[in-house]
Amino acid sequence: MQTKNHNPIFTTLALAVALAGTSILAVADEAKEQETVNAAQRTISEFAADPDMTWFRNHVGSARAVFIVPQELKGAFFIGGSGGKGVLLARDVQTNTWSQPAFYGMGAASFGLQFGGQAAQVVLMAMTEKGVNAFLSTKFQLGAAVSVAAGPVGAGAQAATADVLSFSRTKGVFGGVSAEGSVISPLNDANNAYYGKPVTAVDILIRHSVSNKGASGLVNTVAKIGK
Repeated sequence: MQTKNHNPIFTTLALAVALAGTSILAVADEAKEQETVNAAQRTISEFAADPDMTWFRNHVGSARAVFIVPQELKGAFFIGGSGGKGVLLARDVQTNTWSQPAFYGMGAASFGLQFGGQAAQVVLMAMTEKGVNAFLSTKFQLGAAVSVAAGPVGAGAQAATADVLSFSRTKGVFGGVSAEGSVISPLNDANNAYYGKPVTAVDILIRHSVSNKGASGLVNTVAKIGK
């Protein structure tokens, strides 16, 4: 039986095409995650600029971490579920610097702010070490693993004592809502795609072992608000 002769030039070309396809896919994934980072920057800027969000603006700098979900609550909320994708930045209390963003998913069977399918922007502020540690786990539920309360909105607002405070914005209207029951977990595929290699939330938020220059705008915005 005769064996086919493999053309080394054809084999090399095929390999190059395959590698190029893989590279293009990786770039596409990173670009998709960059869109979330850019949307998160716009979201927290809008929160901080609103006159009714004075407490929020004045306390970002004392938060242990900030979780920004550019779009949350898609669906029929009274009878269905809600979900969203966002990024978490943690603050190093020793150096008062903010980490690179780590990608997380947030979902719940119901949510405190329910406006018939309207998408909302959500920001969670982890105010305690316990709140930050919950984010470093593989999955946790707000109200079970950590306490959560609606964030204060309006003049003279006083914050409730909780590990996590929740704020939202729908159709330009800001409010403090309870996110109790929401389940949050890291999105490993998104993190790997954005940083170009396998990474954990601890690598990003605590060890600071990776970075992406595309996140500099978001990091700088959060740091500026927190000053």
